[in-house]
Amino acid sequence: MLEVETEHVLVVPTDLFHRIGHFQGFCPEPERYLEELLRAEHASYRPRAEMEQDPSFKQLIPYVIFRHLDAAGRDHVFCYTRGKGQGEGRLHSKRSIGIGGHVSSADAMAGDLDAYSEGRRREVEEEVVVETPFVERCVGLINDDQTPVGQVHLGIVHLVDVERPAVTPRESEIVEAGFVPVDDLLADLSRFETWSQICLEALFGRVAGSPNRWEREDG
Repeated sequence: MLEVETEHVLVVPTDLFHRIGHFQGFCPEPERYLEELLRAEHASYRPRAEMEQDPSFKQLIPYVIFRHLDAAGRDHVFCYTRGKGQGEGRLHSKRSIGIGGHVSSADAMAGDLDAYSEGRRREVEEEVVVETPFVERCVGLINDDQTPVGQVHLGIVHLVDVERPAVTPRESEIVEAGFVPVDDLLADLSRFETWSQICLEALFGRVAGSPNRWEREDG
């Protein structure tokens, strides 16, 4: 009988995240965290099945959001429904605005990029086809300790501004996909996975400086 290879995914100790600065929801300061989180002495690759049940570690997840600005200056965001064959079973049938997934030990041995960047590139390439010029930047982190999924994951949010809305699914499990006006998404938040709700509210759903329900716990 053939032995099934165990996937090992990139994780960091949860107490390291707490030492840098714990927050609940969205943090718009990726530079405060990433250099320390991705240091070789902190990051490691551990069996995914074990990590899904171990809140003493956080799995680092690239979460890539595609945005298009139409001729009238209105934001449209790429969104989709997760099919039952895609990734994390606890998120099946949920709407999402995030493309991405786990960084694996194989990413550390592929390409010229660092493992995290290679994992982000691979996940996007596996899930969607991007046929338009774009500009990408890292805009924040997501943490949600209020759900079982969130307790073992830490999202790193990348906002990709595309010149044209030419992003289409490559995976068959990405369904009901397309660019939708942000106002329509904000009006229907309950259909979305928690991370998408957090990002929609934090990035698009409030006037700068006004409070929302995803509050930081430290200054």
